Amino acid sequence: MKAAVLGSPIAHSLSPVLHRAAYRALGLAGWSYQAIECDEAALPGLLAGCGDDWAGLSLTMPLKRAVLPLLDRTEPPVTDVGAANTVVFTGGRRHGHNTDVPGMVAALAEAGLAGDPGQVLIAGAGATACSALAAVRDLGGRRVTVAARDASRAGPLLAAASRLGVTVGLAGFDDAGTPAPDLLISTVPTGAADTYAKRLAGGSLRPGLVFDVVYHPWPTPLAAAAKQAGAAVVGGFALLLHQAAGQVALMTGKPAPVEAMRAAGLAALADRAVPG
Repeated sequence: MKAAVLGSPIAHSLSPVLHRAAYRALGLAGWSYQAIECDEAALPGLLAGCGDDWAGLSLTMPLKRAVLPLLDRTEPPVTDVGAANTVVFTGGRRHGHNTDVPGMVAALAEAGLAGDPGQVLIAGAGATACSALAAVRDLGGRRVTVAARDASRAGPLLAAASRLGVTVGLAGFDDAGTPAPDLLISTVPTGAADTYAKRLAGGSLRPGLVFDVVYHPWPTPLAAAAKQAGAAVVGGFALLLHQAAGQVALMTGKPAPVEAMRAAGLAALADRAVPG
């Protein structure tokens, strides 16, 4: 059986390492998983070319929303969040799932957060921020401040918040007057969150827990500043691992071998960190 991760750019993806490690641990010798460069324009044709020998697809930027009209069925988290990161092929039909939400909940649980996170600040307003909203809701949170880089593009996030029953207050991305959070979730690329790293270093921002969805290079300036400030830190690798575990379970029908996947992923990241 075949599976793959789609996105653009995609060459950096660690997903093949995680999924292949899972297949080895599960004894699925006939399974393959690759990374395929694919943008929104190419997505319909690629999906059409997936036959009975395909188990499923993982989706990353910029495809999580673009895939929605191409699906035959969506699970409730996809509808709530407005994004799918997983397609499972069953009986010739395309079923959309979102494993980012339970992946975030699991990553936060590993850091000791299993209940109401208190005051939450989410940096960014894209598809990953929508999943973060759902994760906060699942943990018991009902009010979130979202710092949007472009408030005019926050419509899908506000619609997701309404479906989820979460009250969102929009703030400017560089607004130093945003409420002091107990939990800061950064859903923006490396470098974009540097303004929050500076506020952490300067002491004007003191969250107890910082979750940065970036996993490479690590640590990010935000993660380093958070650790220096005494905050607990959750990195993007934990999210990548747990959302991939959810995908493995959906595509194979078997429990994901999380520790085997974790070991393979950490080894690959260590290799990437070696100069040259």
